[in-house]
Amino acid sequence: MLFRILAITIALSLSACSSWVFRIDIPQGNFLEQKDIDKLQIGMNKEQVKYVLGSPVIVDAFNKDTWHYVYLFKSGRNSAFDTNKKFTMKFENDLLVSAEGDFELSENFYVPMVN
Repeated sequence: MLFRILAITIALSLSACSSWVFRIDIPQGNFLEQKDIDKLQIGMNKEQVKYVLGSPVIVDAFNKDTWHYVYLFKSGRNSAFDTNKKFTMKFENDLLVSAEGDFELSENFYVPMVN
C-alpha cells in the first residue's frame, strides 16, 4: 500500500512540474511597423522598398515582381499573444504599383514617387 501511494505521489509531482517548463517566444519573418509602411509610395523601385522594409521573406518563384512580407509570432506562454501579419507588394518594370495586407496604406502612398 505504501508503494502505491509513493508511486502516485511521485507521478503527480512530476506532472505538476511540466507547467513550470520555460517556453521561448518564436518570432519568424519580417517584423514591419506602420511607420515603415507609411514611407512607401507608388513608383518606388525595388531597391528603395528594400531599403525601407528590408528583404522580403518570400519572392514569388513564378512572378519575381510579387514580394511577400510575412511575420509570425508564437508566444511560449500565452497563445493570446500569437501574431500573424502579411503584406504583399506588386511591381511592374521594377516600380511599385500596389500593396495590400494587414497594414493601412498612407494617403502619400498614392502620390507617385518622382525619381
